[in-house]
Amino acid sequence: MPDRPYCDTLLHRSRRKTREVMVGPVGIGGDNPLRLQSMTTVATADTGPCVDQILRLAGAGCEIVRLTVPTETDAENLKQIKSMLTSRGCHVPLVADVHFRQEAALEAALHVEKVRINPGNYVDAKAFREKNYDDRRYAGELERIEERFIPLLNRLKERGRALRIGTNHGSLSDRILNRFGDTPEGMVESALEFIRICRRHDYHEIVVSMKASNPKIMIAAYRLLARRMKDEGMDYPFHLGVTEAGFGVDGRLKSAVGIGALLEDGIGDTLRVSLTEEPELEIPVARKIARRYGAAPAVPAPTDSAGLSYVESYYSYHRRATRAVTLGPVSLGGNSPVRVVVSGPTEALLSPTGGDLRAEIAVQPMETEEDRAGFRKIRKDLESRRKVMAVVFEISSSPGDDFSLDEADGVCWRGADPESLRTVARQCAQRRKVLILESSSADRLIEQISVVSSSTADLAVSLVSEGGAGFVHEARRLVSAVPVRDLRLPLVLKVMAAPAEEDESHSLRAAIETGSLLCDGIGDAVQVGSSVGLAYGLLQAAGVRQTRAEYISCPSCGRTLFKIQEVAERISARTRHLKDLKIAIMGCIVNGPGEMADADFGYVGAGPDRVNLYVGRDCVEKGIPADQAVERLIRLIRERGRWTEPEGDSTR
Repeated sequence: MPDRPYCDTLLHRSRRKTREVMVGPVGIGGDNPLRLQSMTTVATADTGPCVDQILRLAGAGCEIVRLTVPTETDAENLKQIKSMLTSRGCHVPLVADVHFRQEAALEAALHVEKVRINPGNYVDAKAFREKNYDDRRYAGELERIEERFIPLLNRLKERGRALRIGTNHGSLSDRILNRFGDTPEGMVESALEFIRICRRHDYHEIVVSMKASNPKIMIAAYRLLARRMKDEGMDYPFHLGVTEAGFGVDGRLKSAVGIGALLEDGIGDTLRVSLTEEPELEIPVARKIARRYGAAPAVPAPTDSAGLSYVESYYSYHRRATRAVTLGPVSLGGNSPVRVVVSGPTEALLSPTGGDLRAEIAVQPMETEEDRAGFRKIRKDLESRRKVMAVVFEISSSPGDDFSLDEADGVCWRGADPESLRTVARQCAQRRKVLILESSSADRLIEQISVVSSSTADLAVSLVSEGGAGFVHEARRLVSAVPVRDLRLPLVLKVMAAPAEEDESHSLRAAIETGSLLCDGIGDAVQVGSSVGLAYGLLQAAGVRQTRAEYISCPSCGRTLFKIQEVAERISARTRHLKDLKIAIMGCIVNGPGEMADADFGYVGAGPDRVNLYVGRDCVEKGIPADQAVERLIRLIRERGRWTEPEGDSTR
């Protein structure tokens, strides 16, 4: 379909207008704040532990709790769980998560405030079969689905219950896959088929989700859904989440990239951060993401975005085309990878916090003689260790007669005086140095470009976020501006910590601000102060550069067939050094085989303490005892030629 915008304006945040859907006493959408959700990880049939976990979640601030319901027995036990929660003074609404079994959904609707179904498997079991569906056969399939779906709709209407239609990238139906492929378009159509049935039967208490483990796919699917729903006159609220995000810092960054990119455009009404950790640990992360969007922004009315050409496509990834510039040993822009920039005191540059990863561009203040002495120390250290790093002088005034650019690879200009800027531009042109113009204002950068437009110096721009709102939209304005667009200037995304901002909040904000842009192909370098590790983590979370093993790891639920948190830690400890590998760690088959599409190897629960191993989507070993499965996975990676020994370790 044509690339029409997916929201009212692309120049500032304006919340998507939706109807209100009540989940018990909790409203989603409308004028309600963002609602925080999570999910239990214990078996729903295990009443005591399940109730204890829900109480911990409610105590942490979770507003809606989901439980997996694989069988009718589990569905029946929801009544007991609800009763015990009420007796202990907990009235948090519950959601039954149902795959495959319609009878379980019907029973669950008697006891809880909301039912979630997956349109990829609610009526049809997953078979991965290839069939040809002509229009007549496809229409017949939809009629069959409607007939099987109507009993649940009637039950939900009778009981005043809500429904989440939750599409997962990893479990699209064979019918959808064969017509639309494994695409955001297929995800959207999968949900719309079921929503249209709901509308024909006058049922509207619907929340919709488009989850994927790949943030780019997730973002594209939600955007496309917003566009299609607007076209069809639908206003149902959205539940946001990056499924199988993983654990630790990487899981948090990936979640912030996907969820935050949509919230920046006012898309999203409730969210869940899916971590392979105890579920109550998801809530503080979700709260920090949501806090950024706690109130309606004081912004002008929606602005016409027709002339805003900041990306090639809103619904698929294309990196923004820029011209390459050369900073000594490092190229910036063009076909070069997205670079990591670091700044800070000399000690931070010499020993950055990136493990064995190094910054590629170092920005060094050059205002005082002490700064220059520090720079010489850096140069000497880099040369002695034969490290490849470009060094950029940062200045804000015209350099004196004793100041030489000869040792610099480029200059970062932060000043305001136009005449001083012209002097610096001439010096950069004479010495063939790159001039990077830096500001927190797109308008200021555009003005500065006009000041140096007659210079022959190679130019780049650096846009700075210092903690305020609007960085994503400012970057869009900047790269759409005629001088930046026509000159194809490389862009550095620089996120500085705000005063008194604690570390995790800064990391999540950096992931939202840079991740949203990187997933749109905007940005040729990332700088987050002196944190090299965080910068590389952001690039990996956004899927633009991989420098360590990546894990597509589900957060666990009552379906999980092994101790997933322990297994994830063991696999990570053994494979973290494999820089170009993606490993999926999935508790059961619901999404497991489907999410293999984005992984090189898969470790999937197949039965109680039994595991199947995958290469891509192909199951290559079945029924392995769980206590042997990690070693079998390592052996499989070796056999496929993807294993390298960790540095300094030749024993394994």
